[in-house]
Amino acid sequence: MAADQSKADVTRPFVARLTRPEDDPDAFARAVEALKHGELVAVPTETVYGLACDATNPDAVARLYAAKGRPAINPLIAHVPDFEAAAREGDLDARADRLGRAFWPGPLTLVVSRGTMCRVTPAACAGRPTLALRVPAAPLMQALARALDRPIAAPSANISGRVSATTADDVVEDLGRAVAVVLDAGPCPIGVESTIVDVSGEPARLLRPGGLARAAIEEALGATLADPPASATQSPAAPGLLTSHYAPSAAVRLDADDVAAGEALLAFGPDLPDGAERAVAIVNLSPTGDLAEAAANLFQALRRLDRTGVSTIAVAPIPPEGLGEAIRDRLVRAAAPRPSIHGD
Repeated sequence: MAADQSKADVTRPFVARLTRPEDDPDAFARAVEALKHGELVAVPTETVYGLACDATNPDAVARLYAAKGRPAINPLIAHVPDFEAAAREGDLDARADRLGRAFWPGPLTLVVSRGTMCRVTPAACAGRPTLALRVPAAPLMQALARALDRPIAAPSANISGRVSATTADDVVEDLGRAVAVVLDAGPCPIGVESTIVDVSGEPARLLRPGGLARAAIEEALGATLADPPASATQSPAAPGLLTSHYAPSAAVRLDADDVAAGEALLAFGPDLPDGAERAVAIVNLSPTGDLAEAAANLFQALRRLDRTGVSTIAVAPIPPEGLGEAIRDRLVRAAAPRPSIHGD
């Protein structure tokens, strides 16, 4: 059933708890109608919560950029319900076909050339000739895209550049009444955004590590993925490439082998850095050193430590293999110098 909310509560959007449309058909229908009318809806995916709008509606896309404070140079990902829908929007070559059929639905975004019949408004692509496409595995996002019968733009549902949202409470805290409806399915199981691979040119490039490991993609592709070009942060082809990103209010100190007095500690594994007893607060991403558990806990851990009001979060070393590559990518961007306006 939809969550009870007081009419006097003007700081919160309409929030409903459900994991599938049939759990609360009225709330799901309300979300579909909101999207049809150009409003914003927060939707859980397997990766993070997305701030969704009709990707074919330029006014809705402008409203999304404004709500997040997102730079207009930063393109959005278009979510569609299945491979066939993706092929109608983008030009899927042999590489995109192979990867899409191997990993969709799932945490993989492919950057491809816009198709001749592409309905996604150019504003959602930041004016670029390419399009970022994903078929999510999360039942609610899939069902919304199918019910709307249009691609859905859905960047992370948080203020641009800040820590991504992995619970409905995060969304309400960050965006409040900018969102018409929040669909609450509990914490996101993967906890970091999708992996983004650019197959719009040669060679195929890993633009953003994420919930699907590089090794699995390279095995399916039969080729090594190149890294992003040096210019990627100035004119990004996909989300998550700006240098400063995923940032808490506190400064972030990486690969800490000790903890200074007054710092908070983001730990990993059974062994804590020297001086851990001096930490104001400690959150361990995974006491057993499990990278999947660490990824799922990353953004909630950063938010929790940030709420202590510390000036610095010391981060224990994270191994770079597998999902560790995505975790380290998020932490490096969180630790980068902060511009006055963050990108997402």
